[in-house]
Amino acid sequence: MSRAKIVRAYLKAIELRKDVLGFYTDDVVQEEFPNLLAPAGATRTMADLKAANERGQNVMRSESYEIVSLVEQGDIIACEIIWTGVLAIPLRSLKPGETMRARFAVVFEFEGDRIRRQRNYDCFEPF
Repeated sequence: MSRAKIVRAYLKAIELRKDVLGFYTDDVVQEEFPNLLAPAGATRTMADLKAANERGQNVMRSESYEIVSLVEQGDIIACEIIWTGVLAIPLRSLKPGETMRARFAVVFEFEGDRIRRQRNYDCFEPF
């Protein structure tokens, strides 16, 4: 499977609320650069991603990922994504059932057919 197809399958698995940890290498590092939800940014290992995956199941009712552009070069995929999420819990000024939106730029670095590094640049609409 091409790496572009793997990224599409990974995003679809998130939408379907499936376990996505199998898409990562055991030594994965995911970096989230500062944004409205993580003002200091974050760096996550596999253990952190497992915990975040479990927490996220309770925060969002649903979410969708629309790939606007995707560029593949060697072991790297860069995507521009429009994200939409429906909240299951209140968050700041939003109530359960309300929608959040963001544009993400995500850079995936692969080792074989699994994601070894992921860098997220998330730009949320005000909420």
